[in-house]
Amino acid sequence: MSVLEDWINAACDELGLERCDIDRDLVLDLARDVAHGVARPGAPLTAYLLGFAVGQGAPARDAAARLTEMAEGWNAAHDRPAEPAEKTGERAGVPGPAGEPVLLDEA
Repeated sequence: MSVLEDWINAACDELGLERCDIDRDLVLDLARDVAHGVARPGAPLTAYLLGFAVGQGAPARDAAARLTEMAEGWNAAHDRPAEPAEKTGERAGVPGPAGEPVLLDEA
């Protein structure tokens, strides 16, 4: 089993969820589409929103499909070209800084 599967199983146990109810690929695909079509920080937030909607009774696949469709057309709908990672200063697979530093240098 992979580290990711170990983590998902442990997280499901901790939260009292059935692993068979979790569609890993659905969530990862949605996160990828949002990260590439909207903004990287939108990926985990959108995954949370998907989970929230599913918790309120929305079918996961339907909600994910609607969000994916939105993400795929986001830049065009908002008259913005998608910027390549080189222009935004991001490196492939490495998230950018996330705001205020948690620890300050005391030197």
